[in-house]
Amino acid sequence: MSRRRADSQGSLGPDDEVVPYSDDETDDELDPADEEERLPTAPIPEGQGSESGWKVIANDKDFVNLPEFKKTVTLCIKKSKYSGNAIRTYKYNVLTFLPLNLYEQFKRAANLYFLALLILQIIPEITTLPWYTTLVPLVLVLGITAIKDLVDDLARHRMDKEINNRKCEVLENGRFKESKWRFIQVGDVVRLKKNDFIPADLLLLSSSNPNSLTYVETAELDGETNLKFKMGSKVTDERLQEEAQLAGFDATILCEEPNNRLDKFTGTMYWRNERYPVDLDNMLLRGCKIRNTEYCHGLVIYAGFDTKIMRNGGKTRFKRTKIDILMNYMVYTIFAVLILVCAGLAIGHTYWYEDIGSQAWYLWDGKEQSASYRGFLSFWGYIIVLNTMVPISLYVSVEVIRLGQSKFINWDLQMYYQEKDTPAKARTTTLNEQLGQIEYIFSDKTGTLTQNIMAFKKCTISGRSYGDPTSAEGVTLDRGRPVDFSKFPYADKKFQFFDHYLISCIQSKKDKDMLEFFKLLSLCHTVMVEEKEGELIYQAASPDEGALVTAARNFGFVFLSRTQDTITISEMGKEATYEMLALLDFNSDRKRMSIILRFPDGRIRLYCKGADTVIYERLSPQSRHKETTQEALDIFANETLRTLCLCYKDISHAEFEAWTRKHHEASVALGNREEALDTVYELIEKDMLLIGATAIEDKLQDGVPETIAKLAKADIKIWVLTGDKKETAENIGYSCELLTDDMQIHYGENVNEKLSQRQANRRNNPIAKAKKTKEPFFTGTDKNALIITGSWLNEILYEKKKKRRRLRLRRLGKRSAAPGGPQDGQPQDEYEKEMRQEDFVDMACECSAVICCRVTPKQKANVVSLVKKYKKAVTLSIGDGANDVNMIKTADIGVGISGQEGMQAVMSSDYAFAQFRYLERLLLVHGRWSYIRMCKFLRYFFYKNFAFTLVHFWYSFFSGYSSQVAYEDWFITLYNVVYSSLPVLLVGLLDQDVSDKLSLKFPKLYLPGQQGALFNYKNFFISLFHGIFTSLIIFFIPYGAFLQTMGQDGEAPSDYQSFAVVTASSLIITVNLQISLDTSYWTFVNCFAVLGSIALYFGIMFDIHSAGIHVLFPSAFTFTGVASNALRQPYLWLTIILTVGISLLPVICIQFLFKTIRPSVGDKVQRNRRKYEAEEEEKKKPTPFQRGRRSRRSAYAFSHSAGYADLIASGRSFRQRPRPRHPQESIREVPRAENI
Repeated sequence: MSRRRADSQGSLGPDDEVVPYSDDETDDELDPADEEERLPTAPIPEGQGSESGWKVIANDKDFVNLPEFKKTVTLCIKKSKYSGNAIRTYKYNVLTFLPLNLYEQFKRAANLYFLALLILQIIPEITTLPWYTTLVPLVLVLGITAIKDLVDDLARHRMDKEINNRKCEVLENGRFKESKWRFIQVGDVVRLKKNDFIPADLLLLSSSNPNSLTYVETAELDGETNLKFKMGSKVTDERLQEEAQLAGFDATILCEEPNNRLDKFTGTMYWRNERYPVDLDNMLLRGCKIRNTEYCHGLVIYAGFDTKIMRNGGKTRFKRTKIDILMNYMVYTIFAVLILVCAGLAIGHTYWYEDIGSQAWYLWDGKEQSASYRGFLSFWGYIIVLNTMVPISLYVSVEVIRLGQSKFINWDLQMYYQEKDTPAKARTTTLNEQLGQIEYIFSDKTGTLTQNIMAFKKCTISGRSYGDPTSAEGVTLDRGRPVDFSKFPYADKKFQFFDHYLISCIQSKKDKDMLEFFKLLSLCHTVMVEEKEGELIYQAASPDEGALVTAARNFGFVFLSRTQDTITISEMGKEATYEMLALLDFNSDRKRMSIILRFPDGRIRLYCKGADTVIYERLSPQSRHKETTQEALDIFANETLRTLCLCYKDISHAEFEAWTRKHHEASVALGNREEALDTVYELIEKDMLLIGATAIEDKLQDGVPETIAKLAKADIKIWVLTGDKKETAENIGYSCELLTDDMQIHYGENVNEKLSQRQANRRNNPIAKAKKTKEPFFTGTDKNALIITGSWLNEILYEKKKKRRRLRLRRLGKRSAAPGGPQDGQPQDEYEKEMRQEDFVDMACECSAVICCRVTPKQKANVVSLVKKYKKAVTLSIGDGANDVNMIKTADIGVGISGQEGMQAVMSSDYAFAQFRYLERLLLVHGRWSYIRMCKFLRYFFYKNFAFTLVHFWYSFFSGYSSQVAYEDWFITLYNVVYSSLPVLLVGLLDQDVSDKLSLKFPKLYLPGQQGALFNYKNFFISLFHGIFTSLIIFFIPYGAFLQTMGQDGEAPSDYQSFAVVTASSLIITVNLQISLDTSYWTFVNCFAVLGSIALYFGIMFDIHSAGIHVLFPSAFTFTGVASNALRQPYLWLTIILTVGISLLPVICIQFLFKTIRPSVGDKVQRNRRKYEAEEEEKKKPTPFQRGRRSRRSAYAFSHSAGYADLIASGRSFRQRPRPRHPQESIREVPRAENI
């Protein structure tokens, strides 16, 4: 009897074993076309297809350029709906670079603001500063950014040119001629050779292999490194081998419009009044590479931007850090403050002119302007004067700092994985400081926490377990030595096993169940075998299958070869061939695979292996050892081993003949073929006899428990999102110490009950609904953990409607009735659904650990989205496979692990490395440092600009609010670009409060970043008030010193220009010494930058004030001789020293008091730095990690992808009967096929 999925609306809850891939899809995944495709359709006459379909005619270049396919692109320019094959990923060309780049840069508010200022400065009535004071910084900023964009775009140009100029053979005028990719069109027939990249999406017509079998490597498409198999249609394979036959090929293909689905293609070929189906197995997709095939022919279906790889290269969501967003808001705040200040000063000028200015004859400028009009002009004048409150160089400086921080991550040797020669890689330069603010980590399990390298460890046969260290006589040992497999000629030398008793039992051949056990492992699989240089190369659909076949090989049962209908193995040295009658392949719904064989003596037997939950339902009541095997499974699960059960069944000839007829009918069904086959499989897979079970180890990566423990101390919560079974995921949770024995674990049923109760209270109690404060779900001091499956997740979040049922309702024009009440389990409105989701997130966040298992890639992304939405938290996702891409792109930061599942996750990530343990260093060291550096940089940057600009504000009170500047023009121009830029840049690049070792030793140092404590509006206003205080001191102390002053020569130095030099000199010394007080980590470079900036200021100032440059440019350089005259007065040097001292003394006192009275964690660590560093040096190595604490059920989790059963059954993969092999020929297993 088939085990049905439990309907979530019935009395039973969702099935924990089910991954909701097909039926439990959420609303936005609903695709009516999916259902309609399952229904049989009537033949369509040749040449008549749907208008909206995609039509291709072979060898007809003119067809795609017909007027009916033209569409208007821009104005009167028309373009065919069929794309050419040339691709363009670059943004600019020679003509568009300047206008487009400037347009993009001026979309930034700050750049647009400074452009407006420049325009204002050109207006004579308004300008108070020369135009170059704004133009020079603006050109520098725009120029640096433009150069960076140009370098990036030139790289894209080179890549596009290289790809578009690749060559392949195209059929033209009956002959194959070499052509560049960019000239290929839809409808062309192309010939590809071994190791060629596929230039477009092609319909495979024929190849050099029998039955047009073609091997392709899809690493560029989906990141997977194992080879895939594609097959041509039987009719094209037979009729389109020769050049002349291909030249006469004139078929019409009707298929789906271009789309981005890599797992689906549906079409029909009309040729010679016949109709032939076309599907994904017949397609060669652009980006793949031809392997192990001498040549093949294909028809271009989609070209260029219509191909699936280009459709999947859609715009990646632009990620911005919290600091970026906050920084923009602060710039807007400065804009607002600037306008208010300018408006106040303009009003002041209006009143001043009425009372004083208009009455003073010496201020008469010959213009008949009213006071209010002069106030209006003064407003714009002050907008120009005070423009430096908005720092123009801020964005460029931030980009430089981020680029440097990214390089430090790339250069970190402690994140370099030597075994695979894989360094850490920062694939983006815009998110570094966000690494110091992570609150939630969402991690995949297989390949991320574990190694995804399977090893056969233990087994149970006929109720007895094997695998622990045991002598040949069956005596259990404390420590054993590995079994010597040299007696078996085909054994894998890397395989280790410690149970000598199992070997002796196999060699004695007394236990028939034991021999049957390993015979099953060598026969029941879809492993492909290929001969290369005298060796056999195994290629398995999943690492689990490879491990099982390798184990059987070491115990004397060697899989040698297979043909379309036979399997040959070596049984304890004797070669035997079995006739394969049927292969019932694995899929994620069946969770098992079976094979039906005819033995040499004529018996028919079914072998089956699969997850224990599905096998036990299909065992005969007469099957023995069920209880003892169940106990063994529990023990294996406690050791976090992946398990599956093995069983068999003898079939009579009459039963097999009847079943074969049903199987044939199901295999040719036009609609619902897969469901029909599954139903037929159920008829034969019952009343089986249990032999035993296997246990495979998927080892944890090194350092995973320690990393998780360290991140937990940093108050980072880790959620595991995996497609594996609940028991397997739970056991890995214990082994990596995410779950501990003192935790109270809550499953889907408990979670749903608590959430439903909260929902009912909200419905029945309007007062509770209005309350903003939320009561906790868990009371008490116990730690809690949540383990929930994908089906329960859909149930809890109201995403459980059945897809086909909704489609039927839609076709019938019905609308679902409004839910009646709480008992129907559905939300009354969208608000209630959101509240339910928020409740779930609140409950999960109260837990110390969360594991979501049997979840789809979309559900992984949804969980991340929920936490981002309701917790406003910074999230990080980490994974290694294609099924993690959605989650990686959804999180604020995505991390890819370059592991066993290809490079798809890495290609979609922001940061990439080889081992999970490097995440600890990425966050606690690089992330924390980057955050601290960026915050310190921004605080100081705003401070130095406020201190600089607000001197003009104080000066306005003594200049009649007349928009006059307090400094020399060239000082204003060079202040941010030259005089004060380098020291703060170096702090942003190099500063560190404590060393990397202490950052790892004290994870609590990470907390300020999560809290956003180092840069927020409070810090911004502190910088503002600090700048106001400094500007007050810098203006009023020199002002007071200049009043009624007499120099050594008897002259009064109290002129405006001398005053400007003294205030500027005080400012430069103050801000450069201020950054020195804020620097925690001193290097020679920092010291040189601070002293060099001060020296550079004086050097440039003396040059600008020299008589020589005044002679050359008299209008631009008007401070002739001022510096040398003013700075020879000791009195003014004393003024500068006094100004600097009073500006810095309060800062020094406040820092001292805070570090003494209210020291932060960082201050305490810094104080005892030497002591802690000495402890680190003496620290002993940690004790090795011990597995196994509590008994947990487990079950084997297959790969989600099907095996090679269809290919094997078709016989298309076999070229000839393999020759007999001799024992001395070695066999090795590799994870992927190689070129031959």
